Amino acid sequence: MKVCFPVQINEGIESTVYNHFGSAPLFVVVDIPSNTVTPIINVDQHHAKGGCSPIRALGSQHIDAVVVGGIGGGALGKLNQMGIRVYKAEEGTIAENLDLFVSRGLAEYSPQSCCGGHAHGGGCAH
Repeated sequence: MKVCFPVQINEGIESTVYNHFGSAPLFVVVDIPSNTVTPIINVDQHHAKGGCSPIRALGSQHIDAVVVGGIGGGALGKLNQMGIRVYKAEEGTIAENLDLFVSRGLAEYSPQSCCGGHAHGGGCAH
């Protein structure tokens, strides 16, 4: 299973999980069975609001799950359509969140728990 963590700076599994999927500068993908870590530059970082293209952002990398601090409804829907489940990160590092993910300690995002936008009280927690 491959789990993707949006990050601002690549520090391997000690990277801090970023607070938003679409605007993350890069992603760190952890392959749990092989314990390998692969960084991916987010080539879709500068997109119009609501225009996030997860498949483009991830460079067509196959992943099974995303763990992130915040995500918009459009990106969540696109990821879910691709069969990718998205989980709410706790504050901290990839290592800390990976432990929670493996022990099923992270909540899964639903359309109702997504970021509603950054302007006019859109409900975004970051």
